Amino acid sequence: MSAFQGIQPDPSMIGRLVKPAFCLVPDPAPLFAARAARFRALAPGHDLAPYLSFLAGLCEAQAALAAALPPLAPPPAGQLQRARDNTMPPLDRAGIAEDPVLAETARRFLDAIGDLDMPAPAAAALDDLRRSDGAELKRMLANVLADAMPAETLPQHLFLAAAVQLHMARAAATLDAKALLPLAPGVCPVCGGPPVASMVVGRQGAEGARYAACACCNSQWNEVRIKCLACGSTKGVGYQSPEGEEMPVVKAECCDSCQSWVKIFYQDKNPSLETVADDVASLGLDLMMQPTKYRRAGFDPFLVGY
Repeated sequence: MSAFQGIQPDPSMIGRLVKPAFCLVPDPAPLFAARAARFRALAPGHDLAPYLSFLAGLCEAQAALAAALPPLAPPPAGQLQRARDNTMPPLDRAGIAEDPVLAETARRFLDAIGDLDMPAPAAAALDDLRRSDGAELKRMLANVLADAMPAETLPQHLFLAAAVQLHMARAAATLDAKALLPLAPGVCPVCGGPPVASMVVGRQGAEGARYAACACCNSQWNEVRIKCLACGSTKGVGYQSPEGEEMPVVKAECCDSCQSWVKIFYQDKNPSLETVADDVASLGLDLMMQPTKYRRAGFDPFLVGY
């Protein structure tokens, strides 16, 4: 008699043996709408409530434009093949900085947020942007795409970072996710950027898998657990969390090899978590880590300056 006779499959395990998809490209309108809703939910009673509400407004404008703008054409087949052959991201940030479609999207985004409630300095920065000439706008968009936001013009660059997120998410959505390849540890396989954070997910078919998330193109890619997203080391990786939290849903993943840290969220414990919104809302963890020997390796344009 077979040792397995009479054993029935457990329906709850269906899908759990399937290998998680390597990369997930965004669906821009629903993504930005969900992010806006998360910012709105996080704002009441939070120390950063005005800023979270302001970012919710930016995300709502992103969602509305993502739904209204005509779809982008995918990159040429030759560009995609060269990227694969040379282990390069298919979306070339330097080339995109020169794309007139990006500049037009930025102009439309700046117009769309004109009535958004914001502090006077932010409103002045927005007015400056809307009056800027094409060359100046292109220069600042290139700064955003290089993850280089000068302190003296930080408000202007924050607005343009939101516009770049919109354009890059729309560009990423044109790609075939199944054709994307790993580039290097902690590097977005779509645009080559660093992660804002990573997330342990609980969705069916990927339970317990970890996905790093890009704050620029909003793609997500699968990374193994307990690995530094800055240097790729699996040694000397530890975790720190805010004091007094028994079951923390956000931790600092710290690496002794390169002395860096990146946030990791546990969406399997709290399904409402969203990488960018909860990154901003968990600023307390950044403040806790500032006096330590570790430097933050995750990048979020909405936290530059903090």
